[in-house]
Amino acid sequence: MRDAHALLDHLTTEILAQKEAGTYKVEHQLEGPQGASVQVDGRSIVMLTSNNYLGLADHPKVRDAARKAIDEWGFGMASVRFICGTQTLHLELERRIAEFFETDDAILYTSCWNANEALFAATLTAEDAVFSDELNHASIIDGIRLCKANRYRYPHDDLDALAEMLEEDESRHRMVVTDGVFSMEGKLAQLDELVATCRQHGALLVVDDSHATGVLGARGRGTAEELGVHGQIDIVTGTLGKAMGGAAGGFVAGPQSVIDTLRQRSRPYLFSNSLPPMIVNASLAAFDLLDESPALVARLRENTRFFRTELESRGFDVPRGVHPVVPVIVGETALAIQMSKELLDEGVYVSGFGYPVVPHGEARLRAQISAAHTREELEQAVAAIERVGQRHGVATP
Repeated sequence: MRDAHALLDHLTTEILAQKEAGTYKVEHQLEGPQGASVQVDGRSIVMLTSNNYLGLADHPKVRDAARKAIDEWGFGMASVRFICGTQTLHLELERRIAEFFETDDAILYTSCWNANEALFAATLTAEDAVFSDELNHASIIDGIRLCKANRYRYPHDDLDALAEMLEEDESRHRMVVTDGVFSMEGKLAQLDELVATCRQHGALLVVDDSHATGVLGARGRGTAEELGVHGQIDIVTGTLGKAMGGAAGGFVAGPQSVIDTLRQRSRPYLFSNSLPPMIVNASLAAFDLLDESPALVARLRENTRFFRTELESRGFDVPRGVHPVVPVIVGETALAIQMSKELLDEGVYVSGFGYPVVPHGEARLRAQISAAHTREELEQAVAAIERVGQRHGVATP
């Protein structure tokens, strides 16, 4: 007779192996709000591993908007949108997002993961095809798996290969999907060339701009604005849980027919509770702050430039770029995790990533810069990374 607990024993063995290999991930407890610096174990630590790009996660206006929403609109909807879970707040935020990306309409989800789960299954059938960059986010990969369309992966950023695949494909309708920013590298997709390729071959272009919304472009409109094609992307998915307040929530913005179809068919919309009013109102406040304070984006860019330049001058392997995701390549997974632990002791919270998140031999510390960081905080972080890097022979003297 088979042991019903054999699976549990197997999982325990795998976890022990991770711990012995030094690849087991540990969650550190923050003893206060998210910010440029945070409290960990009673110490003030420079935060370099948060998506809080604009520093709005603890902004007074965002917090105030959340409090007001609870007072005026209640705590939660206790329902899904199409039954009794839609307030005028939800519609106002959807209109705001559509205007932001210059699309017909937008639809809210509880996360961008849910938005990417929803899009492909609701709009594509077995007669259609979807083409995905091989380094796309896991939510895109899982969303595509849920649909019945023919699925193709094109080599990362290889638009010649994509064009050839589109040329050969005879499916009824085609979608091409890419991250706007590839979050392990801080690398931007070639959206200007992707727009041209998709137009030439009759495919819709879908961009997940989660790491660029509020971050890139002169007005924070994302990767498309940064690369001069704002308003030319067919469908945009994104999150409210990074630069735009940092709590939760995702969206799809695009043509009216797509948004209407998602409202009628997409399962994460039809069977998940509405976003709480406090998150919706706080997100509206975040969009207001972005529009009212363009200096936030400029400050973020300047902080990023300073941090990148300082690390490069100290001999670290930092891939070139403009995004506030700043990878520091160190080699092996165990080393990245060990350096992350030592940096926390040095007063800097930065995460180590390795295989299978990134290829073998390309493990890295992934630093993330915020507009809220002071120059002193960034200098402190650079000095700590230099000390730990020299200790492990990572930085080139």
